[in-house]
Amino acid sequence: MERKRAKHALSQIHRGIGDGMLARGALWQHGKSHAARDAGVEQPVVRKGWAGLHGMAERPVLPEKPGNAGGGKGLWFRISARRSEGQEIDVSLPTPKSVRKLQEALHAKAKGEPARRFHSLYDKLYRKDVLHHAWRCCRANGGSPGVDGVGFEQIEEGGVEVWLEELARELREKTYRPQAVRRVWIPKPGGKRRPLGIPRIKDRVAQMAAVIVLEPIFESDLPEEQYGYRRGRGAQDAIRMIHGLLNRGYREVVDCDLSGYFDTIPHGPLMKSVARRVSDGAMLKLVKLWLQMAVEEDDGHGGRKRTTEARDSGRGTPQGAPISPLLSNLYMRRFVLGWKKLGWEERLQARLVVYADDFVILCRGNADRAREAMEGIMSALKLRVNEQKTRVCRAPEESFDFLGYTLGRCYSPKTGRAFIGTHPSKKRISSVCKQISQMTRRQTYWKPVDQMVWELNRTLRGWGNYFCLGPVSRAYRAVDNHARHRLRQWLNGKHRSRGVHPTRHAVTYLHGQLGLLRLTNTTRDLPWANA
Repeated sequence: MERKRAKHALSQIHRGIGDGMLARGALWQHGKSHAARDAGVEQPVVRKGWAGLHGMAERPVLPEKPGNAGGGKGLWFRISARRSEGQEIDVSLPTPKSVRKLQEALHAKAKGEPARRFHSLYDKLYRKDVLHHAWRCCRANGGSPGVDGVGFEQIEEGGVEVWLEELARELREKTYRPQAVRRVWIPKPGGKRRPLGIPRIKDRVAQMAAVIVLEPIFESDLPEEQYGYRRGRGAQDAIRMIHGLLNRGYREVVDCDLSGYFDTIPHGPLMKSVARRVSDGAMLKLVKLWLQMAVEEDDGHGGRKRTTEARDSGRGTPQGAPISPLLSNLYMRRFVLGWKKLGWEERLQARLVVYADDFVILCRGNADRAREAMEGIMSALKLRVNEQKTRVCRAPEESFDFLGYTLGRCYSPKTGRAFIGTHPSKKRISSVCKQISQMTRRQTYWKPVDQMVWELNRTLRGWGNYFCLGPVSRAYRAVDNHARHRLRQWLNGKHRSRGVHPTRHAVTYLHGQLGLLRLTNTTRDLPWANA
């Protein structure tokens, strides 16, 4: 019955989707707050930008939960730290004034002198203010222990100051050595799994300190086409850019995908990309050690096995490590620059939009040639193109999915007018419904009602904050219906009552008294809606 309800809801969404366009001129508002995931504090994203693509928005554009929890590529951490559980989290921690001054100085020098190489960076890693800020970022990001089994709570019990002083001493005396990465496997749609590496907390803090120092330097070099894991840029900005290009006539699309990008980045060329800006031998040695960390995982018989595949093959960056997104962006930069310098952008009238290892090529024509050129460059970079997922399509006759959104032809329910729009993909709607079902399974009957409602609200709010572009009312309505149905089932099971008839737990009771978030209400208070 539950599967039929979800299927019916999805068919309703995509039968006539297109009930609005994005608002012109609506601005992202600024928000800033202290946060810690373990305290359950929800905070707004700090970013300014346009909320609309070229039409009318259906919901407020100030997120109430950090990041894009709805499931684009993943949540974006403000300084590119990746969460150990396999999901990034956007935490807007205030940067100390001294650290901010250091970053601004490094960025200004890098931007003003594109050929400059920085020779004195290692000593910045063990500065007290840098290590303290790195610790706070990792602590706010949370995550489980590494191979040593030491968690954040244990470090805090023994004293954070003492622990940081010990790490600073190891870095200063150059006795610090990273340990193995604990590997876990994260389920993917279709039954597949992807590997995730969890470094120990000491290695995370050291890597975060390196990110704090290196990111301002390399940020000045990254091209505009790259949107993943960067300050002030994110998945929604990439979607807006694609939508704008489609409306400007770039209708032939190469929807690209790489096979195991993070696991196949060659260390040699990557280290050359780092050394192009960094001449500090100690810093380069440390980055190389992080790339070559061993991997430890469960052998399936209650024991542990350790491998050195990264060092032996000379490939890969550990997914889950704070420095991995920065290094992956740095290597993908080679593809973007190669595409431009070889003349393919101008010759084929083809534009790139890149988010981490996912990217699309939008052309005015010759999409097949663009695909061939892309595959040639990727072969030279020793990266593998996923032939099954890479395809050529023409919009708006054909639609394509990118970062959780479907882009293609939509129809206005009022006028019937067709337009190129965006809306949440079927896969993402189905995914959040499955997540809600998992949260309300019978094994959670022990939870207090207010805790369950709080957890559901956090999931709904995060999903809605990410999927706020384009016509969203039908998607919101389907998710709201599913959340109400599952909460009714959960309440009946918890209190051992029969049936799930709506009158038993009416809509006014669920939303009014219990406080369940109603996504459809978030689109009603805009000025255009009341005009």
